[in-house]
Amino acid sequence: MYNGILNVYKERGYTSHDVVAKLRGILKQKKIGHTGTLDPDAEGVLPICLGKGTKLCDMLEDHNKIYQAVLLLGQSTDTQDISGKVLQRQNINCSEKEVAEAINSFVGDYNQIPPMYSALKVNGKKLYELAREGITIERNARTVIIYHIEIEEIHLPRVKFLVSCSKGTYIRTLCHDIGENLGCFGCMEQLVRTKANGFDISNSLKLDEIEDLRDKNSLEEKIMPIDRVFQAYPVVIIDKKFDKLIYNGNQLKKECVKNTKVLENDCSKVRIYDESKSFIGIYEYNSEKEQFNPVKMFLGD
Repeated sequence: MYNGILNVYKERGYTSHDVVAKLRGILKQKKIGHTGTLDPDAEGVLPICLGKGTKLCDMLEDHNKIYQAVLLLGQSTDTQDISGKVLQRQNINCSEKEVAEAINSFVGDYNQIPPMYSALKVNGKKLYELAREGITIERNARTVIIYHIEIEEIHLPRVKFLVSCSKGTYIRTLCHDIGENLGCFGCMEQLVRTKANGFDISNSLKLDEIEDLRDKNSLEEKIMPIDRVFQAYPVVIIDKKFDKLIYNGNQLKKECVKNTKVLENDCSKVRIYDESKSFIGIYEYNSEKEQFNPVKMFLGD
């Protein structure tokens, strides 16, 4: 079984669920999960967790993401992207300077109303399911953060830009809101996720490339080991006498540690390894009690 994280390039037309299903067939294993959805019309980086790596899914989703988007001004759609039904059209009377100013005004904290065509659940039902039934319900605005926007091209009615944002940001809603701000409507024409959870599009693999690497028995070298995600945490090696404790996910005392010098630095979370350098999991160190408490274990299936 494969264990770790695979940087997959999700192509247009596939849902994130489709990618997981196809990988289960390619890799012949069931334990596979993704770290955050991409719309079917979007493409780009989709980190996929394999085997023991599926325990990382809830730990990776909070990371910031970078997208390259194309905004089409002059029309709005029911899905807020080009694939939806056109609801309104409007002539564009604003200048390129006004467009740039409107886009840059969204940098910072931003109260965004999630779109009806989204996987968010209300009373146990996904919003897009309600939308397909012709039902629109009120949604509460959520605070998201736009860290940075870089406008790459303006050729009205289209604008291509890069955006770095927090978890939960809908780029098609950002495009819609920019159009509303300008008074000429807008929707998202294209979206590519170029970076997510530290993974870059330049190293991502399409499904046919993954299949080819599998056939050549060289896929393993493309899978990121689980512990590399936690490189910022100090390494703590446990004395062999206490293997039973770490293999069962028990609390650990300072005397269990072989390399106690690492604890002289101010650290809270650490990577725990046994003497054979096998990664066990993430522990939190309580310096007052000189005790390690388990946060996430990566042993077992």
